[in-house]
Amino acid sequence: MAIRLLVADDHTIVRQGLVSMLEETGECEVVAQAADGNEAVELAMKTQPDVVVTDLSMPRLSGLEVVKRVREKLPNTKALVLTVHEEEEYILPIIRAGASGFLNKDTSVADLMTAIKTIHSGQAYFGPRAAKALADQHQRPREVGLDPYDTLTARERETFHLVVEGKTTKEIAQILDIGVKTAENHRARMMEKLGLRNTAEVVRYAARKGLLS
Repeated sequence: MAIRLLVADDHTIVRQGLVSMLEETGECEVVAQAADGNEAVELAMKTQPDVVVTDLSMPRLSGLEVVKRVREKLPNTKALVLTVHEEEEYILPIIRAGASGFLNKDTSVADLMTAIKTIHSGQAYFGPRAAKALADQHQRPREVGLDPYDTLTARERETFHLVVEGKTTKEIAQILDIGVKTAENHRARMMEKLGLRNTAEVVRYAARKGLLS
């Protein structure tokens, strides 16, 4: 039986090329395509794919947040992140978010299919750089503490990304369908947990952590 995939990438030509190559293998069925993070989560809920293949940097919601939400809502769906970023500061948050795999976009179709099949079978698959980052973390675990972003509630993460997009507290309240005071509380708790003082620091934090759309 073909592995059911959702492919998310905001670059149309990259996404369509990826879909075409994966379907040509005869081992995959792409049940949905998404051009941004919100769409990826919404389509994942509708189609419940076996594996979500997502870019890291996307509009509206980052690939990191896509992984978090999919793992929370669809525990049987695996997530594979494709990115140009191979620095440890990107890799470890992705793994902590619940991704089953991590590959650089330079990878071959054969390696990508190996990763997808490995993940679908219930195992993890990480490229050489990610594997090294994991090994380094194991050797010096005390140097890599829990990322404050991981302590945010789902609402606080939504507030974080809306602040990054430049939304005011009133706009955040409207988008999330909550009261302005509640939105203010979410924003205040989010910034306190992250140790940030203003919107500019939130945006810089997002850029540093690969969470910027």
